[in-house]
Amino acid sequence: MSKVNELFGVATHAARTLPQWEQLVAGQQCSFTGKKCYKIRKSQPDVAIGTCMVSHSEDPIMICPKRLLEANRIFIDCIHLLTLHEPGNELHVVSEIQIPGGSVDYFLASARNGKVVDFAGIELQTLDTTGTVWPERQRFLKSLGMAVDPKDVASDKPFGMNWKMTAKTILVQLHHKVETFEALNRRLVLVVQDRLVDYMSSEFNFGHLSNPPRLGDTLHMHGYHVDKGVENYQIQLGDRYSTDAAGVSLALELNASANVPLVDILKQLQAKVSPDTLLRLSMA
Repeated sequence: MSKVNELFGVATHAARTLPQWEQLVAGQQCSFTGKKCYKIRKSQPDVAIGTCMVSHSEDPIMICPKRLLEANRIFIDCIHLLTLHEPGNELHVVSEIQIPGGSVDYFLASARNGKVVDFAGIELQTLDTTGTVWPERQRFLKSLGMAVDPKDVASDKPFGMNWKMTAKTILVQLHHKVETFEALNRRLVLVVQDRLVDYMSSEFNFGHLSNPPRLGDTLHMHGYHVDKGVENYQIQLGDRYSTDAAGVSLALELNASANVPLVDILKQLQAKVSPDTLLRLSMA
């Protein structure tokens, strides 16, 4: 059984034909974005790796943030945090908005008559890997009968999960951003796999987080578990937590200060909202 669970969004355990895999690898398209996979080999910039999920300790672990975009579930699961949203408003998904401390991956925005009236920030985080997944990928393709470099197949280079660095990095980033959202009276959502939530809970001070979450808290954490089906994998929302800016500082035992006028965020959102950003429900 391959340690690569998903390649270009397609489950490796399902019965697949060789021509289909040849087309997937040649096309290099991400099933969740409809664009070319952005994870490329450093030694071959024109080759997309395409690994979305791998097995670690017998569990499927997401290693690409774009994997969380399946069927727009993560955005739909944040609608309740738009407290100014009303029936009839449009929902838009806008990417990469700059705030103090860096950029936020996505914003879910509510707009009425073309004007943004509310928003929530959404950060995606999956596990970073150590080593290289490439040999496992190539061994899977060889098992299908595809031609691959024998050196890749024979490679004994392993890969692992960088739990500590991943968890620390995202919490530090949140520490720099959550005070901005608190000053704006808006919500910031961290979307992660449940396994990463479990790790962070064991390594950091998470005892003060609210579960179930409180709507008034600034930071919300949505943990998704992975369900293995006959033909594919699906993500489902599991536990939800929340805290405020002080709670993030308590988890890291740090202090920070950041602020930005609400009008600055609204201007960036307004400039990016268009028919292309309109959130559409997926039947996938």
